[in-house]
Amino acid sequence: MRPLASIERTENVWTAEPGSFRDRNGRVFYHAGRVLRGLSAGALESWQTLSATRFFRRFTDEGTLVPTEQVDGALAPPAADGKAWAGVLQHATIPFLSYPYEWSFGMLKDAALLQLQLLLAALDEGMILKDSSAFNFQWRGAQPMFIDIPSFERLVPGEPWVGYRQFCEMFLYPLFLQAYKDVAFQPWLRGSIDGITPDSCWRLLSARDLARPGVLTHVYLQAALQARYAKTERNVKRDLRAAGFNVELIQANARRLTRLVQRLTWKRGQSQWSEYARQHSYIAADHAAKAAFVRDAVHSRRWRLVWDLGCNIGTFARIAAENADYVVAMDVDPLVVDRLYAELKRENSRLILPLVMNVADPSPALGWRCRERKTVVERGRPELTLCLALIHHVVLSANIPLREFITWLASLGTALVIEFVARDDPKVQTLLRNKRDEYVDYDRPQFERCLAEAFTVARRQALASGTRTLYYALPS
Repeated sequence: MRPLASIERTENVWTAEPGSFRDRNGRVFYHAGRVLRGLSAGALESWQTLSATRFFRRFTDEGTLVPTEQVDGALAPPAADGKAWAGVLQHATIPFLSYPYEWSFGMLKDAALLQLQLLLAALDEGMILKDSSAFNFQWRGAQPMFIDIPSFERLVPGEPWVGYRQFCEMFLYPLFLQAYKDVAFQPWLRGSIDGITPDSCWRLLSARDLARPGVLTHVYLQAALQARYAKTERNVKRDLRAAGFNVELIQANARRLTRLVQRLTWKRGQSQWSEYARQHSYIAADHAAKAAFVRDAVHSRRWRLVWDLGCNIGTFARIAAENADYVVAMDVDPLVVDRLYAELKRENSRLILPLVMNVADPSPALGWRCRERKTVVERGRPELTLCLALIHHVVLSANIPLREFITWLASLGTALVIEFVARDDPKVQTLLRNKRDEYVDYDRPQFERCLAEAFTVARRQALASGTRTLYYALPS
């Protein structure tokens, strides 16, 4: 099932959720700030069973299962055949959509553990999760939330857990790659939204990796079985039923997977930006002045959504959260984001969502007709964007023309706190050290001209170092 949307708009027309055509049990619709799901007769029966369980109420109360209620069927448009839905559900809205290829290692791990926790709880009450897509999860800050209510259905005696392979492909194998090989999983999941196949995962590992926990059972044997059954017309479900497959075997497998995932760690100690908080070139006075400047802008009004681009350890995202409904903190460095997520998780934060995102190559639209996965802008335009100590990396490292970057920021319709770092700044000198300096457009006068074309500068402040200037600008 595909994820719900962030809803803040109030259209007077029905909009079908892109990708919901893949769910044969119903369809998701947006209308007047609501997220509604039409249900088939079978899906309605599963919902009625689910809503009466103890675990549904418990996980909903904990905030790890999306709050859902059945509503008047007249609220949703007819099904494709013109008939009314058997039932209609209304889900709570999500502040900002994210996708697994934007999560850190810790985020994917925690979503995997919640998937297994929900599976075991459902099995205890005669239900099961029929699939295990990582796209069935969204986040409220640092808390994962399962959103695909129709994934729960009654357990059929003798039936296997059909979501096992998908769990491996979308959770376990990406975690293995990062924990065992220090290979970032985000590009793999962005390149294949259905995950990593057993055969592909095995080819990325080596024979020596067979000694690592879980590789023999969940990768090598899975790949071998897949190859074996691909050459026959045998029915796997029928074979398992005939062999006496039962719920206790599913529970045992889920518990083993839980212990396995819990032990997985990513032991990388340092990355390009992970030590920035200790190694940046700011004097104490500059850092304090920068924080005060951001705080003044943040408290100039209440903000619905704030983006912090190049967030690093989240200092300014936290300042933004003082006066915003929600903050999305983005950084290109997976280790930086993973550490920020761990801190936000310890703080039990629900206001700041950390994401792995390259502003020079943001997540595109993906999937069927490029409609199943939305671009980052389509998921919610910010009212305020923090762009601090970033522009020199975008222009000088990523080779994005300065005017082009400012034009993109303006297209968001956002207010802006941006920091210009001059050519004589030590960090800029480092970036230019081994490059031919062809960046004739990179200077403060040109920056200010570009900014003035698209924004009205409300406040400007030069830092004491003399190489950095802060601007608070409003869309023209």
